[in-house]
Amino acid sequence: MRRKIAYPLATLGMVASTVVVASPALAHGYISSPPSRQAQCAAGTVTNCGAIQFEPQSVEAPKGSTQCNGGNANFSQLNDDSKAWRATSVGTSVTFNWVLTARHRTATWEYFVGGTKVATFNDNNAIPNASVSHKVDLSKFPGRQKVLAVWNIGDTAAAFYNCVDLNVGGGGSSTPTAAPTTAAPTTAPTTAPTTAPTTAAPTATATATVAPTKTATSAPANGTEWAPGVAYKTGDVVTYNGVSYQCRQGHSSIRSWEPSIFTLALWLPL
Repeated sequence: MRRKIAYPLATLGMVASTVVVASPALAHGYISSPPSRQAQCAAGTVTNCGAIQFEPQSVEAPKGSTQCNGGNANFSQLNDDSKAWRATSVGTSVTFNWVLTARHRTATWEYFVGGTKVATFNDNNAIPNASVSHKVDLSKFPGRQKVLAVWNIGDTAAAFYNCVDLNVGGGGSSTPTAAPTTAAPTTAPTTAPTTAPTTAAPTATATATVAPTKTATSAPANGTEWAPGVAYKTGDVVTYNGVSYQCRQGHSSIRSWEPSIFTLALWLPL
């Protein structure tokens, strides 16, 4: 329901200013990279997410919650730690990139790990840009972590909530290293021939699948056609309905977020 109201604001410029003033709670936003849980749902990386897969920007709830869904029962799947959330391997300093599909006056942006506040960015009630980035030091929290990011709206009681799963310090790389070391000396003759082909094949397939996707989205000025389910990077060029667009903010594309709809927040017409 919320998104149906937001789209006309992007297309009907003649009435946009009037509607925004009358409906201040229409601000929306989510973290696109490293991909938040709602971004993973929207991209289809994680399935059975419910309504959030269609509106990753809409996790809105009263300020003060410590839950991934902010206490909003419509998006309870985001609190389920048993889901196959993919943790992005990062360094100890992480840049969180927000995509704001509707901007609104902002009090603060806050980041938490395990209930501990690790960073605050004060906007002093200013209206943010369509994309916002924050660099956060997570050196005190190595390994797999769930970061709760909160966008506190300045002139309402609402906030927007995101959880981002990370392997801080590249913690996810230890498993592949340990596996061959253990298997080789113990069962070299028996296990090696069986394990090697099985493990190598999926790895090669995964690489082959991802590489063409990124090459296509990084095409030159005559770029490839925009498609849903693609992780676009800043600077990528695509075409849509005969018009070329350049990506302004890295994000995972979903249907109904075509370049012609979010030309200011995500895409720049060329």
